[in-house]
Amino acid sequence: MARNSEKAMTTLARWRASQAGVSLKDKDRRPYLASDCDNLQEAEKWRRQIIGEISRKVAQIQNAGLGEFKLRDLNDEINKLLREKGHWEDRIKELGGPDYYKTGPKMMDNDGKEVPGNRGYKYFGAAKDLPGVKELFEQEPPPPPRKNRAELMKDIDADYYGCRDEDDGIIVPLELDAEKAAVKVKVREWKEKQNKVKTGQMTEEEAQGKEEEPLFPSSSTAEDDEDMEDVSHTSSSAEDSEQQCFVAHVPVPSQKEIEEALLHRRKMELIQRYASDALQEEETEAKNMLGVGSISAVPQVLVGAVRPFCTFR
Repeated sequence: MARNSEKAMTTLARWRASQAGVSLKDKDRRPYLASDCDNLQEAEKWRRQIIGEISRKVAQIQNAGLGEFKLRDLNDEINKLLREKGHWEDRIKELGGPDYYKTGPKMMDNDGKEVPGNRGYKYFGAAKDLPGVKELFEQEPPPPPRKNRAELMKDIDADYYGCRDEDDGIIVPLELDAEKAAVKVKVREWKEKQNKVKTGQMTEEEAQGKEEEPLFPSSSTAEDDEDMEDVSHTSSSAEDSEQQCFVAHVPVPSQKEIEEALLHRRKMELIQRYASDALQEEETEAKNMLGVGSISAVPQVLVGAVRPFCTFR
């Protein structure tokens, strides 16, 4: 006799189920949204199913002979399944299951290579070598770090400026040889000129050669002298005018007068502080009578009382 599972898969049984509006395959179809599943065991089952699909597609994408379009489609499907797996793991955690982000294996995520700044999209297998994708992973080497001033000056010493070039014992003999060769050439030229002078082919003046003209000739014309005199005259007059401009229109007191004024002011402050009104009135009357405006007209009693407080430098 046939088993019940075999009977259910016969053509007649499937036709009956389709007529009843119930498909046997729909019973095991994965929910479109993970939030629609309220059973922890079913959520674990759907997660394992997704992992199996990811494994099969990752194995298929390793074949570079599938073609560019097939590889791109497979890579998109793998990324879609990875996102769906994350949704089911979140749902499992909400239902009280384990947290697969901490305890679960990361194999499927590590098999792919993510382009920097591409929001988690990964390329698997032969998709990493597709045209336009391979260039994304080839990052330019970072520029060498710039040295600061301290690092630049670190290796600069006397050798950098050539102060110890003669210490190697090579350049000095070379300079001596070059100097001897230059002296021989000059001596030979001088002898040739002397022979030409003796034979009459060249005069003495031509042999000595023309003197080099100075860079700034010392001879000057009368016009230049007149211009220089005008410039000096204008400069001196300008200096005189500048000196005449600084004129004090207000009488400036001397240092001695300033000190006497400060001393008088300080004495008056002390008198107003320690002397009574009666004494000040007597002082004023005495000043008026004597016609003296200085502090010397103050009575001796008042001066003796103020003197200990008038210590000035």
